[in-house]
Amino acid sequence: MAKNTKHSSGDENLEVIQNTLGRTEQFIEENQKSVSIIIGAIIFIIVGYFAYQKFYVAPLEQEAQTQIFIAQNYFAQDSFQLALDGDGFNDGFIAVADDYGMTNTGNIANYYAGISYLRLGKYDEAIDYLKNFDASDEMISTMAIGAIGDAYVEKDNIEEAISYFKKASENNPNEFITPIYLMKLGKAYEKLGEKEDALVTYKKIKTDFVRSNEARKIDKFIERVKM
Repeated sequence: MAKNTKHSSGDENLEVIQNTLGRTEQFIEENQKSVSIIIGAIIFIIVGYFAYQKFYVAPLEQEAQTQIFIAQNYFAQDSFQLALDGDGFNDGFIAVADDYGMTNTGNIANYYAGISYLRLGKYDEAIDYLKNFDASDEMISTMAIGAIGDAYVEKDNIEEAISYFKKASENNPNEFITPIYLMKLGKAYEKLGEKEDALVTYKKIKTDFVRSNEARKIDKFIERVKM
């Protein structure tokens, strides 16, 4: 009896599969024109996307890289206003970000512009540009998030600064920059009088990032908040 039941079940499954395939074939036959249109539209979109990237975005990317080069040199020399506005002959980060926003170079111009404004003490502008920056590189994205926190500290908006330092410390944790933002986070907590949170943050540096520069001097911060 068991064998017959198993055999019967297998036949039923096969029949279900055949019926499903039959319905699918019938649907395709009845809607062949519509299916062809949908497939054609998908192919058109794919081909159009690659053509757009190759013949429009790629040349723009090269042009943007040429435009941003001089601004980066000014940035390296701490000439932040020239880096932002350009020198009359070459574009600055603002123009590159505006004119080439769809390119990777236009995107990175937002980061440079944000940092330049931060160094010039124009914190609202710094925040705007840094928030417009979309980084695929986790290290740079962490630095951008942390820089927004720095700008909020300068604006004396410590609550917002804490939220960004926390995000920066949780974004791709590593020995190099995570302890930096944990230290900033701890100090921000102290400014608000939240000593328990500061203590937890400082202890995290001591236990999780023992080889960092911040860990070498963290004991005095721990003792300070304990007092």
